[in-house]
Amino acid sequence: MLLLHRAVVSAFRHACRFKSTSSKLCIQACSTNDSFQPQCPSLTFSGNNSSTREWRVMGTLLGLGAVLAYHDHRCKAAQELPRIYTREEVRSHSSPETRIWVTLGSEVFDVTEFVDLHPGGPSKLMLAAGGPLEPFWALYAVHNQSHVREILAQYKIGELSPEDKAPSTLKTSDPYADDPIRHPALKVNSQRPFNAEPPPELLTENYITPNPIFFTRNHLPVPNLDPDTYRLHVEGPPGGQSLSLSLDDLYQFPKHEITVTLQCAGNRRSEMTQVKEVRGLEWSIGAISTARWAGARLCDVLAQAGHQLCETEAHVCFEGLDSDPTGTAYGASIPLARAMDPEAEVLLAYEMNGQPLPRDHGFPVRVVVPGVVGARHVKWLGKVSVASEESYSHWQRRDYKGFSPSVDWDTVDFDSAPSIQELPVQSAITEPKDGATVESGEVTIKGYAWSGGGRAVIRVDVSLDGGLTWQVAKLDGEEQCPRKAWAWRLWELQAPVPAGQKELNIVCKAIDDSYNVQPDTVAPIWNLRGVLSNAWHRIHVHASHSPCARK
Repeated sequence: MLLLHRAVVSAFRHACRFKSTSSKLCIQACSTNDSFQPQCPSLTFSGNNSSTREWRVMGTLLGLGAVLAYHDHRCKAAQELPRIYTREEVRSHSSPETRIWVTLGSEVFDVTEFVDLHPGGPSKLMLAAGGPLEPFWALYAVHNQSHVREILAQYKIGELSPEDKAPSTLKTSDPYADDPIRHPALKVNSQRPFNAEPPPELLTENYITPNPIFFTRNHLPVPNLDPDTYRLHVEGPPGGQSLSLSLDDLYQFPKHEITVTLQCAGNRRSEMTQVKEVRGLEWSIGAISTARWAGARLCDVLAQAGHQLCETEAHVCFEGLDSDPTGTAYGASIPLARAMDPEAEVLLAYEMNGQPLPRDHGFPVRVVVPGVVGARHVKWLGKVSVASEESYSHWQRRDYKGFSPSVDWDTVDFDSAPSIQELPVQSAITEPKDGATVESGEVTIKGYAWSGGGRAVIRVDVSLDGGLTWQVAKLDGEEQCPRKAWAWRLWELQAPVPAGQKELNIVCKAIDDSYNVQPDTVAPIWNLRGVLSNAWHRIHVHASHSPCARK
């Protein structure tokens, strides 16, 4: 018994020494009872110890061993189980002040320290702040590489609660309840109907705009159409043949592909609002995007129905399958001469960037009218007809028209102005952002330029001093065919920051092949609907000069 007694005491003392430091730290970190501290009990053995006392000591040792084992189990469990967070908690961490959290799958990451190290720049990572990374990673394949995941893993702080699901706030009676899910990067100008634009820093990241961030202009709820039962009705002329075309029928026409830029008539309306109030969505510079469209040429479909050019004026009227509660559908029209011209390349499109049209962009079929305002590119196309007058749709007759700055809502006469078709020359600066701070040395300025009617952009001029002096930007993107320049040109200028200059007033203006040029200010082109806003685009940035640079 004495030998057993000595062995147990020796082992116990060794265990106390071994456990002392780590147990104190672990218990302090894991225990909810601040008074609980590990201690090695003092044991005294006398020569007259009875057998009972020895068994009590052994019981104490065994009991303490059980406590230590249980405590170790608790510590390991605490170390292995991640912290659980709700989506609401993640959303509350969306700025440097609150720290920047993001999610990927069910994992939560605190990427505050990584934001400035992000290879694509801090602004792009900040687009996901407080939310999921997936919609943004899907735009750039580089994120699928293993080393990117390894970098992100270093910033993991926990997991999303499996019970935390985003509640639906829409009621089934809501006509917008079935609208599709949208990309979180989009800057929303209205939810119902949904209208949104990509942020400037993503807009010109690619020549072809990815489908998820293509600007969205809806006038009514998005219809959910069955491609198997879809039919496009094409009215024939007197003595001709009316058509009822399924998607498979449209696939039988020769497939035609073109790259086309779409621009809303209200692009850059927010700049007109700064001059005087207008009615309309507060679009910034992002109500414009470019895609590769594919489908049947409208001229081929009209020809099969028996239509041909006529000497008198005629219009092709389009009617969408989106409608308001009264059953009124969105509609628009273009001149028959444009529709029947193979060189105009008007499409009944069923593909966008190599994929079926997304629902927000007209699935299963939409009209694409190159060089013409976006309002005529009718989505969810249900009916095509030819008439002697343009469409009687509200959006053709009572909207999307330009007026003098002197016209107000008391004096406006919509019948006195033609409907907008081709748009004027346009350009805007997408980088740097307005109000940003640029480093001394050299500044890189990026943007887009486009002109309606197939007119090619031949030059973009950029000024760093508000228009006193100018430099010519480098044009990027696809070369344009004469009279068929349907897509934008991206442009870039690298220019030295003037020494000692604390603020740069950066301006851009584009010139097309008809030598149309943007007006220098907004006020002379202001109109009550805020359309056709194409004045010089201006931003102000601050210049940061190091102490050495100022000497």
